[in-house]
Amino acid sequence: MKKIPLAIFLLLFSTFSFANSCVILLHGLAKSERDMRKLDEALVKEGFVTVNFDYDSRNFPIETLSLNVVPSAIEQCPKGAKINFVTHSMGGIVVRTYLADHKIDNLGRVVMLGPPNQGSEVVDTYKNVPGFKQIGGPAGLQLGTGKMSVPNSIGAAEFDVGVIAGTRSINLILSKFLPGKDDGKVTVERTKLKGMNDHISMPVTHPFMMKNKKVIKQVIYYLKNGYFYRESK
Repeated sequence: MKKIPLAIFLLLFSTFSFANSCVILLHGLAKSERDMRKLDEALVKEGFVTVNFDYDSRNFPIETLSLNVVPSAIEQCPKGAKINFVTHSMGGIVVRTYLADHKIDNLGRVVMLGPPNQGSEVVDTYKNVPGFKQIGGPAGLQLGTGKMSVPNSIGAAEFDVGVIAGTRSINLILSKFLPGKDDGKVTVERTKLKGMNDHISMPVTHPFMMKNKKVIKQVIYYLKNGYFYRESK
């Protein structure tokens, strides 16, 4: 059977209510809720209840962030609602860290945008450069691929998660330290996570992928279906 084009699919089902399905948006390192607003607005138009959670990403290690951020965000969702997450970059690692030791009974789906699920070589290269610790804070130092790597210490996903990786870079200097296709901060290969339900690469950059219209449509599609949309061959 021929697939319905993504734009038509979303239009046909745009009136469906997801009022009992809460989507928590978590930005990445040194970002804010402002970076997720366009995505937030699109989700609300689709009928989702959203929590665009702002948090201090630079002054605490990832373990502390996970314990402070995730429960606080969940408290802002309607009581009894299914809990979903849409994360950018380090936001995905914050969720993974929390779920490694805690269970969310009504957990729905998770969509990660550009997550360093296996760490990033950029951190390996720049962690000792003057000013990096001030910019990235303790959490930034934990996003490498070595012994301090939190992403590599967590283990496989035991929840429904889809990952979107970017393949374009606006920082050619950083890309020189990244083997293979990358988004300027993390390679496509290192966004992958054992146990993930689906993975897709798109021609977008790390800093702006969450604002890309096609990425937003894929996020919505995954939240509704549990897999990403692909054109039929």
